[in-house]
Amino acid sequence: MDVKVKYEIEFPLTSSPQLLYQYISTPSGLSEWFADNVNSRGEVFSFIWNDSEEKARMTSKKNGEKVKFRWLDDDNNDTDYYFEMRILVDEITKDVSLVVVDFADEDDVDESKQLWENQISDLKHVIGSV
Repeated sequence: MDVKVKYEIEFPLTSSPQLLYQYISTPSGLSEWFADNVNSRGEVFSFIWNDSEEKARMTSKKNGEKVKFRWLDDDNNDTDYYFEMRILVDEITKDVSLVVVDFADEDDVDESKQLWENQISDLKHVIGSV
């Protein structure tokens, strides 16, 4: 198995942390911008894009602040890889940012970041943060 590298990117957004949290932590919110369809059964979320389905376990969440999903293998066992979305609020300016932590093959980091930028662009349209 290829070893993936961890990377982090930050996206400034015009949104309340509470509204943003709904879009990163619920199946209905995630299906508006992250995947074509998202279903959950307990802590296991199914992310569907076109004809492919990936499953991830929500391993941690902090209301209004962050969610972390660990990818599952074909046998529904946790893998070493996850993605995390954290909401940051600047104490002085109250500016809101979404920080994404993810993994990609070394050769695919730029492409993976571009994919996140496209998805966050969709999120901005959904929450009216354009």
